[in-house]
Amino acid sequence: MKRITKTLLASALALGLSTGAVAEDQKPVKVGVVVFMSGAAAGPFGVPAKNAAELVIEQINEGALPAPYDSKGLGGAPIEVVWLDENGGTAKQVSEYRNLVQQQDVDIVVGYVSSGNCLAIAPVAEEMETLTLFFDCGTPRVFEDASYKYVFRPVGHATMDNVAAARYLTELNPDLESVAGINQNYAWGQDAWTDFEGTLMSINPDIEIKTSQMPKLGAGQYNAEISALLASRAEAVHSSLWGGDLDALIVQGVPRGLFNDRTVVLTAGEPATHGTNNRIPSGTIIGARGQHAAFAPDNELNAWLRESYEQKYDGLQPSYPAYKMTQTLLGLKAAYDKAYEENGNQRPDTDQIIEAFEYLEFESPSGTVAMSLGQGHQAVQSIALGTAVNNDGVIEYENVRVFDASEVNPPEGVKSLDWIKSGFKAE
Repeated sequence: MKRITKTLLASALALGLSTGAVAEDQKPVKVGVVVFMSGAAAGPFGVPAKNAAELVIEQINEGALPAPYDSKGLGGAPIEVVWLDENGGTAKQVSEYRNLVQQQDVDIVVGYVSSGNCLAIAPVAEEMETLTLFFDCGTPRVFEDASYKYVFRPVGHATMDNVAAARYLTELNPDLESVAGINQNYAWGQDAWTDFEGTLMSINPDIEIKTSQMPKLGAGQYNAEISALLASRAEAVHSSLWGGDLDALIVQGVPRGLFNDRTVVLTAGEPATHGTNNRIPSGTIIGARGQHAAFAPDNELNAWLRESYEQKYDGLQPSYPAYKMTQTLLGLKAAYDKAYEENGNQRPDTDQIIEAFEYLEFESPSGTVAMSLGQGHQAVQSIALGTAVNNDGVIEYENVRVFDASEVNPPEGVKSLDWIKSGFKAE
């Protein structure tokens, strides 16, 4: 009887340990998702990004995505989301990031549109040893000025936006003689203008820079800057304004003729094309910060995203923030599932996920993404631009040009500006 009792007890303990292991393996992966939920950037950026996050996470948990993402969860474990508003400045974001990790106990953080926020968050993520994925912010400084273990950006940075924009503009107008710019006076706008201007000079050093206007982020009123741009008589105007600032520039610039008799290049302009009765004039060059939205390739993942998004959100079409959020979450799933398999189908730790993420190549609705810069922490991908055609308030595109990732990104270990100044040398 004692022998039987011991056998049953041993079996029960073994079963309990096994059940515990399974339960631990299925414990939700807690992900903090940071998007603009208030402020001027919420409408054009925060809402589409949050919509995409809700959709993609819901379908990841259900195992409803197309292959190769059709397995349930992250390594079989469901995702649990903690939402956070990005509005409020860098000091607030750093404080709330710490709260996500220390109080909310998140495993992973996904977020950030503002380049200033990314530059502030990156060293904090490293300090707190928390896997953090930037889904949008464009400044190349994140990985060109520093090296991080815990930070990844599974989307392209802004160098490709502005190199592609300058090349597209000069291809359309090889006799271009003068340009001007209006960009926000912080990391994003400064980098955008520097890369665009540098690319123009590498292509044709005889192009004259008439004026560079640098209003503060969130200025909202651009009468003085528009006057300066008009007075410069530049043939083309470059702008990386985004969100509410871009909307304000369009509303104020169109009546004053800013878009008349000159080519306006909006490198982050695609989200502004989704409004009803759109006022963006025909002839405006539009970028989507990658091969996203209307510029996305014809593949199964793109068809799934468009159909699922429109069905879930009453006919709304996904703009590029939705594509970039989707791409980031698919990159996370690809890396996590790879780490899970390499760990013998057991829940991976952060170091194993990082190892799987570095130099990863994965598929997205916007094509193939390669984590090939920043020691495997920064993605490169193709990018497209097109010229807007406004048909009674509906924006369509002509002269669409797709640039391969190798055409618009520096090689590993070379800073963007140095690569541009070198005349785009491969090494």
